[in-house]
Amino acid sequence: VEVAREFCGRGFRCHGIQGDLSRIDELEDVFSRAVDALGGLDIIVNGAGVQRRYRSEEFPTAEWDFVINVNLNSVWKLCQLAGRHFLENDGGKIINIASMLSFLGGYTVAAYAASKGGVAQLTKALSNDWAGKGIQINAIAPGYMATDMNTALMDPANPRYQQITDRIPAHRWGTPDDMKGICVFLASPA
Repeated sequence: VEVAREFCGRGFRCHGIQGDLSRIDELEDVFSRAVDALGGLDIIVNGAGVQRRYRSEEFPTAEWDFVINVNLNSVWKLCQLAGRHFLENDGGKIINIASMLSFLGGYTVAAYAASKGGVAQLTKALSNDWAGKGIQINAIAPGYMATDMNTALMDPANPRYQQITDRIPAHRWGTPDDMKGICVFLASPA
C-alpha cells in the first residue's frame, strides 16, 4: 500500500491491495479486489516467497504448512483465478517465480524446495491445459538471490557464503533488478 501511494505520488496509476497469501480462503476476495481496482487483468506475476530453515527431521508441521501455503498453494489459487478470468477474456499471461531449488534439494529448506518444485511442475501442467486457449504461462527459476530471505547465507563469516559464491558462474549473487528484464520479456508480446 505504501509503495502504491509512492508511485501514485510520482504520477503513475497504481493500486495497493493487501492480503495474506498464507490464507488461501482469502485469496478469491483479494484477487477480485485487485482485478476491480485495475479494471481487468492481462498479466499476473506470482512472485511471493518465504523460507524456513530446519533440519528435516525437526521441521515443524506448522512451519511446513506456512511455506507450502505461501509458496505453492497461493500460486495455485491465483493461477486458477487468473486462468478463469483469462479464459473469459481472450487470454493473458501468468509468470510464476520458481527457484533453482525447484530442481535441487538444498539444505535445511525441505519445505521451500518442495514448494518451488511444485511451482515448476504446476506451471508445466497449467501450460499444457491452457496454452491452446490463449494463456501463456511461464516460470522463472533464479539462483541464489541477495534478498532478505538469504541474509544469513550472505554473511561472509558464514562458511557457506564463499562456497555458494564460488559455484555461481557470475561469482555474484543475483539481485531483484536481475529479474526485471526476463519478467518484462515474458509479459510482452515478444
